[in-house]
Amino acid sequence: MRLLFAEDEKSLSKAVRTILEKNNYSVDTVFDGEEALAYLENGHYDGAILDIMMPKLDGISVLKAIREKGNRIPILLLTAKSEVDDKVLGLDSGANDYLTKPFAAKELLARIRAMTRNQAVHPDARLHVGNITLDSASFELSSPTGSFRLANKEYQMMELLMRNPQNLISSEQFLERIWGYDSETEINVVWVYISYLRKKLEALGANIQIKAARNTGYFLEETA
Repeated sequence: MRLLFAEDEKSLSKAVRTILEKNNYSVDTVFDGEEALAYLENGHYDGAILDIMMPKLDGISVLKAIREKGNRIPILLLTAKSEVDDKVLGLDSGANDYLTKPFAAKELLARIRAMTRNQAVHPDARLHVGNITLDSASFELSSPTGSFRLANKEYQMMELLMRNPQNLISSEQFLERIWGYDSETEINVVWVYISYLRKKLEALGANIQIKAARNTGYFLEETA
């Protein structure tokens, strides 16, 4: 699942990004409202966390602009303010939830899960393709013969493949969705992670394979 986090306090941004990535979210971070609006208008996100007090454009203005365009992406407003009027304004402007700083990591994660739950294309916590299951709660890839707990990027890549079986996913799409727009990661890292996943599927006796279309991308195919 891919999130946008807009927060001008860079130390907090870094800390929250670390928390989210450890919980298998893919995160793009921006530091002002204009950037946040541009990313939301041009990217594909499953949810956004917007600080209200940001330079150039405040979070509520970003929220209103997105809602006026018909974008229903789940949005959590994050702010140091705790006044009731601020909360009401945010919720009336189209926010899905509101969290006041300082906050506990567990509460942030719970609120993200809650606001994105109804947006999921696949509400089931488990994805199944062939004899392989991917559990979004435990991050385990399993078959009748065993299981592996996937690391963050492995899980996100496998989730993308299993949510789109037989659909071609380019290396550029993997980089954009999982490493983010601003990543300086080389494109060959996608092949490295594909190799990791192939080895795990083979060890599990999977009847699905990650196939490569030359110079195009990757897709899942059942072999039996």
